[in-house]
Amino acid sequence: MTLTAALLATACFAGAAQADKLDDIISSGTLRCAVVLDFPPMGMRDDKNEPIGFDVDYCNDLAAALGVTAEIVETPFPRADSGADVGPCGCWRRLDLRHAGARENRWLLCAYFAFEMAVTANTSTGITSFEGMKGHTVGAVAGTYEAIALEEQVKAWGEGEFRPYQTQADVFLALSQGQLEATVSTSTVAQANVKTGNFPSIEVVGKAPFDIDYVALFARRDDYGLLNYLNLFVNQQVRTGAL
Repeated sequence: MTLTAALLATACFAGAAQADKLDDIISSGTLRCAVVLDFPPMGMRDDKNEPIGFDVDYCNDLAAALGVTAEIVETPFPRADSGADVGPCGCWRRLDLRHAGARENRWLLCAYFAFEMAVTANTSTGITSFEGMKGHTVGAVAGTYEAIALEEQVKAWGEGEFRPYQTQADVFLALSQGQLEATVSTSTVAQANVKTGNFPSIEVVGKAPFDIDYVALFARRDDYGLLNYLNLFVNQQVRTGAL
């Protein structure tokens, strides 16, 4: 997904002349991070309804390195995965490297995370593999890579039904209630939701043969100072073991 969060400066400057976005962030004193908060363990809420997770921690680390305050902005999956701007100042965020948004006015940094795709099924269906989903009712979060790929697969099979949902919580609730028979998600999301115990009668049954979901930060092509800083930050996170 999954910043691993989307990063958004709070200060926008009118007119043609603008300072580099890195300067804007530092002068504003706030780094706004758009995070999907139903994407455990990357983003979620604790029992006090506070944002937690890998994306949240990564945003806080970046804000600390910049000497500014982090602000978490909950962002729905379709907007986060599309590469669309989250606010009026433009954005840079974790991005699926296959997405067209990465090829337009944005420049990707070094990738730092990779997700495998997993199949989770309702235990009553007898589904034990990806191919076992053929002819069944399946679904995923609308707009995500896995939803697009799964819908295309259902069409290729020529039988079964695909249903889109707004959030991961909706998908796993529908799966546990039998409205869906199986879904495809990242392996981390699948395992995290099974382990919560909030969704009875579901289990991870295997891998989905979809492309690995590599993720990276991205920024506008012309924000050279920010691009250089973020590349340095990700490199240091990896070298020090923080990432």
